[in-house]
Amino acid sequence: MATRDDVLRELGLTPRWRLRTTMPAPAVAVAASVAADAPAASPPPTDPDGTREVRIARLAWDAFAADVDACTACGLYRTRHKSVPGVGDRDAEWLFVGEAPGAEEDARGEPFVGQAGRLLDNMLAALGMARGRNVYIANVLKCRPPNNRTPEPAEADACRPYLERQVALLRPKLIVALGKSAASLLLTTDATIASLRGRVHRYRGVPLVVTYHPAYLLRNLPDKAKAWEDLLLARRTVAQSARPDPAEPPSVP
Repeated sequence: MATRDDVLRELGLTPRWRLRTTMPAPAVAVAASVAADAPAASPPPTDPDGTREVRIARLAWDAFAADVDACTACGLYRTRHKSVPGVGDRDAEWLFVGEAPGAEEDARGEPFVGQAGRLLDNMLAALGMARGRNVYIANVLKCRPPNNRTPEPAEADACRPYLERQVALLRPKLIVALGKSAASLLLTTDATIASLRGRVHRYRGVPLVVTYHPAYLLRNLPDKAKAWEDLLLARRTVAQSARPDPAEPPSVP
């Protein structure tokens, strides 16, 4: 019985061509030579010596906002309208920290405006305080993520030196983390806000209290009572920090 090759030969369709699965040695050599001569891809920008962190750690208040506005450490600078460095009393004892600017903050360059901002102002008033008077307000991120999405870890890491510098400049007696995202970024934990509330944590040595974000409270009114409990804990913590340590000897006049 004739094979397939015999039939093809009889029809004049030989030799049969087969696709080679490997590149001939000369071709391999040429390809390697071309790859060697091609320009190397530019590596991603790095900061091996920590020069950016060192520079930010030396910023004075007068240069802080301009440095934030000129930052290109992550891609958010391409999509935001205005940077949102922070606002308030530069000698404040209280530092309130949210996650990131929203649409209204992005348009105005100020944190916590709009309905959530008005609720925060009311919360401060209930404590006998006001925006800009013994209070400083900031966000972990200084630029708005598109569509208010959750910040990416690289974005939070890029902005972290700015928040650390704000804490160093302010030397607050207390930090209030507004919402789970801010608490998670500050405390590097995925714990629920329910498990973080009601306790005093620490951020770079500063007492930190976790409470709900004002935007969340606008949607969940019953939790306002819990937020008030958190603020009372914060006030007690500040009051205790102002008291002299009983272990310290009294000062001699």
